[in-house]
Amino acid sequence: MLIAVCIILAALAALLVVNLSAGERRVAHEVQHLYPLHDAQFMRAMGMLMGPAIVPGNKVTPLINGDEIFPAMLEAIRGARKTVLFETFIYWSGDIGKAFAEALSERARAGVRVHVLLDWVGSIKVDVDLVHRMREAGVEVRMFHPLRWYHLGRMNNRTHRKLLIVDGCIGFTGGVGIAPQWCGHAQDPEHWRDSHFRVEGPVVAQMQSVMLSNWSKTTGRVLHGQDYFPALEPAGDQPAQMFASSPSGGSESMLMMTMLAIAASVRSIDIASAYFVPDRVALAALVSAAQRGVRVRVITPGRHTDQDTVRHASRGLWGPLLEAGVELYEYQPTMFHCKMLLVDGLLASVGSTNFDPRSFHLNDEANLNVYDAAFAQRMTEVFEADLRKCERITLEGWRRRPARERLREGFSAILAPVL
Repeated sequence: MLIAVCIILAALAALLVVNLSAGERRVAHEVQHLYPLHDAQFMRAMGMLMGPAIVPGNKVTPLINGDEIFPAMLEAIRGARKTVLFETFIYWSGDIGKAFAEALSERARAGVRVHVLLDWVGSIKVDVDLVHRMREAGVEVRMFHPLRWYHLGRMNNRTHRKLLIVDGCIGFTGGVGIAPQWCGHAQDPEHWRDSHFRVEGPVVAQMQSVMLSNWSKTTGRVLHGQDYFPALEPAGDQPAQMFASSPSGGSESMLMMTMLAIAASVRSIDIASAYFVPDRVALAALVSAAQRGVRVRVITPGRHTDQDTVRHASRGLWGPLLEAGVELYEYQPTMFHCKMLLVDGLLASVGSTNFDPRSFHLNDEANLNVYDAAFAQRMTEVFEADLRKCERITLEGWRRRPARERLREGFSAILAPVL
């Protein structure tokens, strides 16, 4: 009996270790500041060292909160003629869940090939009847890493990506899930603040490729051809690339991309993150940037958060940042779920990635990098509009926080590597 218990405990311990490991050697050293972000060498590094290629001719339209985001996504789905691909972490229910199910089902009945990939953990609260109705209508709905014996070593690897691609020519990415919290316009604590982005142009093919990578891993089938990858004409003048990472290949890619951008900064870094828990390397990079004169501003959730443990783990790390002059802000009206990195008025990186170990090491993530001063200025205006609804955290105020908060932060910090 004792031997059996020991074997079970050893197996559980092994599973825990496997699930908490990124599977690859982590970035362990700070990236050096060798050239500014506006230098051509930075673009070469982002396009060649990191990949994929930066492609010109795109148009990226920001959508602010559910009242702008969901109508645009539903309009695109309802206008689909050949294909719809949809990958998301959270798909629950409510009126918005029904609206998406109905739109996807209607297109499938009309002969459009509709492929939906839901994360099994993130969408565990999905209304099963909605899934049944979509499948009956011809929608191909699959779950990413469901609870199966052959997935036990990958249960902590979730797809956190938010991707919708219609007819291979219109894409959407950002932070929203399909749930009632994202409806409205962030008017109260029950309705969250978030952003999403409508994309046209050649970079949509990269978005499609990212989605189809997880589709083929899940189903074993490769989707290709004219209906999925049509020839794409320029739709605007914004250079962009769709950047992705996954523990099954390139788990450190998102962190390296972020560290390269921070290392190249000379003027400004603005970070919007629903979950801000920088690891040792990221913390050092932000401190170094601030010390060489870069203005660094960070917005994270305040008391309205769906992850108290993350907030406490984050706050426990703020000392070195505040001492270096980093400006830290907590959003007050409601849950702040945005994910954005703005650097030197040129690079805007938007998508699903939070500034935390889970996004950098454990999840499948996808970010759209836009290299355009006008777009970066527009997103800076959005950032500063959010900033006006924040409370700034000072070094003096942080040092005066109650002992009970410090204690909670200490306990939460233990979990920081997997938050």
